[in-house]
Amino acid sequence: MTLPKAPSFRLDGRRALITGAGRGIGLAMAAALAEAGAHVTLVARTKSEVETAAGEIRSAGGSAEAGVLDVSDLKAVAAFFAGQPAFNILVNNAGTNRPKPFNEVTEDDYNAVVDLNLKSAFFVAQAAAKCMLDERLTGSIIHIGSQMGHVGSAGRTLYCASKWGLEGLNKALALDLAPYGIRSNTIAATFIETPLTKPMFENKPFLATVLAKIKLGRIGKVEDLMGAVVYLASDASALMTGTSMIIDGGWTAD
Repeated sequence: MTLPKAPSFRLDGRRALITGAGRGIGLAMAAALAEAGAHVTLVARTKSEVETAAGEIRSAGGSAEAGVLDVSDLKAVAAFFAGQPAFNILVNNAGTNRPKPFNEVTEDDYNAVVDLNLKSAFFVAQAAAKCMLDERLTGSIIHIGSQMGHVGSAGRTLYCASKWGLEGLNKALALDLAPYGIRSNTIAATFIETPLTKPMFENKPFLATVLAKIKLGRIGKVEDLMGAVVYLASDASALMTGTSMIIDGGWTAD
């Protein structure tokens, strides 16, 4: 009898691009991929943040570089991808939120949230996929979605619209790219404590409503997502495309 061999989670020799990578979830994604052996490129709008982050990854023994990129500037996106070889892995992480009641949402709010969370994600994925296709590479595109792409939430109409849209984009993109061996999936997380979200949890009534829905009884940590991104980037998920890994502590199970 010949036992089957488990596929590898290693990413040696692969190049990964992580957007919004200066801190929080993006930085955790970059650190996880680097630990698995990928050469990671961290991009964000703030040069000092991504350079510091890339330096920390190198100090920990990983291979990392930093770049400044505003993913909402589509000319800058095109120029960025034109200047280097294709990436095997894209983590589409850059995003924003402006929570407020539906009747208080302005056009400026709409443009800020939907343009970054959906439009920019669309065109960054398109640019990354074009490079993979040009170089005849297989690869993995990973969108950082949200549990709010699977449920609704009061005061989050814009965020839900953008993340539900990202889930639809993901499924259609997976179908377009499957013939070329390029996979597309999302990671849909619950509330994760980051430098951006930590002040929200100082509001005790808000924290109580969140914890009541997270059945495992705690706010998520960035570490809770690191295994998922390595899995989706690696050969371990070779037959997985067009779907969503929901990491929500049971929120959407109720």
